[in-house]
Amino acid sequence: MVDWGIRTGLRWIASALVLSQAVVDAFYIPGWSVKSYKEYESIPLLVNKVYSDNTQLQYAYYDLPFVCQPTGERRLGDGLFSGQSIPLNLGEVLRGDRIVASDMSLVMRQDTPCAFLCNREVSRRDLRRARDMVKEGYVVEWIVDNLPGATSFVTVDKTRKYYAAGFKLGYTDHSSGRPRYFLNNHHTIVIRYRRAPGRAGDKGGKVVVGFEVYTKSIGPNNKRLPTGCPADLRDISQSFELHMAPNKTTTSRPAAVEASHSSSYYPKEQEPLSYDGLDDGDDDATLTIPYSYSVYFREDRTIEWSKRWDLYFVNQEEGSKIHWLAIVNSLIICGLLTGIVLMILGKTIRSDIKASSSSSGEDGKARLSLRRKAKSGSTRGEKSPAIGGLLDQTPGSSGFDTPTGADGDSSSDDEALEDVTGWKLLHADVFRTPAHGHLLAPLIGSGMQLLFMAAGLVLLSALGVLNPSFRGGFISFGVGLFVFAGLFSGYFSARVYKTFGGQDWRRNMAVTALLVPGLLFGAVFVLNLFVWAQASSTAIPFGTLVAIVALWLCIQVPLVYVGAWAGFTRLPAWDHPTKTSLAPRPVPRQAWYIKGVRTVALAGLIPFAVIFIELLFLFQSVWQDKSGYYYVFGFLAVVSTILVLTIAEVTVVTIYIQLCSENYNWWWQSFAVGAGSAVWVFAYCVWYYFVKLHITGFLSGLLFFSYSFMACCVYGLLTGTVGFLAAYAFVRRIYGAIKAD
Repeated sequence: MVDWGIRTGLRWIASALVLSQAVVDAFYIPGWSVKSYKEYESIPLLVNKVYSDNTQLQYAYYDLPFVCQPTGERRLGDGLFSGQSIPLNLGEVLRGDRIVASDMSLVMRQDTPCAFLCNREVSRRDLRRARDMVKEGYVVEWIVDNLPGATSFVTVDKTRKYYAAGFKLGYTDHSSGRPRYFLNNHHTIVIRYRRAPGRAGDKGGKVVVGFEVYTKSIGPNNKRLPTGCPADLRDISQSFELHMAPNKTTTSRPAAVEASHSSSYYPKEQEPLSYDGLDDGDDDATLTIPYSYSVYFREDRTIEWSKRWDLYFVNQEEGSKIHWLAIVNSLIICGLLTGIVLMILGKTIRSDIKASSSSSGEDGKARLSLRRKAKSGSTRGEKSPAIGGLLDQTPGSSGFDTPTGADGDSSSDDEALEDVTGWKLLHADVFRTPAHGHLLAPLIGSGMQLLFMAAGLVLLSALGVLNPSFRGGFISFGVGLFVFAGLFSGYFSARVYKTFGGQDWRRNMAVTALLVPGLLFGAVFVLNLFVWAQASSTAIPFGTLVAIVALWLCIQVPLVYVGAWAGFTRLPAWDHPTKTSLAPRPVPRQAWYIKGVRTVALAGLIPFAVIFIELLFLFQSVWQDKSGYYYVFGFLAVVSTILVLTIAEVTVVTIYIQLCSENYNWWWQSFAVGAGSAVWVFAYCVWYYFVKLHITGFLSGLLFFSYSFMACCVYGLLTGTVGFLAAYAFVRRIYGAIKAD
């Protein structure tokens, strides 16, 4: 565990140093050396995992009972033992990677027409599992020189080749009127290489620029050589069907079928529909699966080493037009909102403030004149005239009883703020401490922590530091940034808490450090128990959970403490431009469209409209097409920036409307309005699950909805914080501009 922590720390430090150079070269981090191979040098082939778009459960390749298991022999040249686990960073472990050295031998520029790997003897139960995995469309991931083994395709116009990461474990045939499942047990590996750049190339070094895998299913009736390899790989008369003779003790079969029990393959005319003998009770029956592979090296000078990952993205370039349309759509929405906000700031509020300021001066003169008339009128028994001008009101018209006669001597200076516009009437209540402010402050702190993490990830990804070639880098950096951002979490939480009049800053610090991370960790731990029961590599290992808890309690919590100490003890509370009265002002009845949930739902639609197109690509990469990679982080950075501006503007407009309705309870409302789009994002998740995905199984559905709900909560916490801070700055600005004596 200590070695793992040291390796992880060194990776993070190296990445930080690389970032400081601010130089990025086509999806690769500068400073990571180009691996070159001399002629006849051994190239390790690593196996990782199998995954499917139809389920959320991944499995380590060597955990499959029907594939060749590692022999444990030491490989010449690369120094690795067969079955030796490769050290992984935190992100690789969390994403389910389990990278292990294989027995397959690859030697630079040395073709191998066929090499026998093993005869794997499997039981009826193992074969049933193989059938189920082929049925669910599982894909295998192997790795050579950090490149995932790919299936090669050609674009529709046949002008370009592109890769889809991984290759099929098997395939399903429906031509016979019922589904029949076949296992791919021969793999043809094509390694594309070229001359290494620089001095290594001058010395004869070669670099790998492509890794393709072509699969074949070869049945037991095909002739094989004494070595175990098929005699003719081009002429395959029979594929390897996942089929086993029925269990005699549990199944009664027709005589025609009984006569063929010695064969693992049933001819079409003898086999009843939808029967493969695998669902019978387990017995001692076994079936042997022969595995073999071929290796070919092909020089390809058209692919630069620094551009070798581009082949995995060629098929996604058509989506660039949609990305641009998404940005244009977002800019239009953001521009309209900006115009509305500028209109509020430039016309409504400014004119109201000017009117309020001028009316205050006029009212002062009127009061002075009124006092003189009141004094002279008192000797003649005359009544004082009503105050004229902009604040001309009859007694009780503003909701308060105003005495007649000598009211100039007893009236409050706050009368100068009473105007047609309702928001100025709230100057003595708008900064009143909200209910449950002790909970709002930690949420704001955690939101700032997430905002810092998200901004860092998007920036590093847009610069190219975090890219598909840096396997697990996105998650590793995300965890690191989240832990480090504990400083910001404690600082902002303490400042808000102190502004709300809180005194026990240590208690606030504990809630900030434990509430949101604790809820997320608890939810992940409970879900992990379900995945553990399935022996899936998606499950987070117990040691990794302990390491995460150590990062949380031993690093993040102290950082939150330092930030809270600095924010509470070293700096004063944020000052407010107006004083808060002792008695709260009654809130009048509100219009239907500015009531709680309705406001949040309506306001959340606008930010959702900004991001829903980009969400389609994100969801496709995460849930639907796991063989692809999401790489357009430049578009994501632009859309994210527009999203933040849109949320801030929507919240400002919504809170302004609320204040004009004389409702000063805006603290929680601003947070809820900012987070409103999370409700629509989760609704989009539900729609996407039932319309776009083909996920099967209770556990996969549970994982999808659970992780989607947690992601929406995190997103809502982040955007709610943006809305709160924008509304807070807006309210302080407008009330700081009026004269409230």
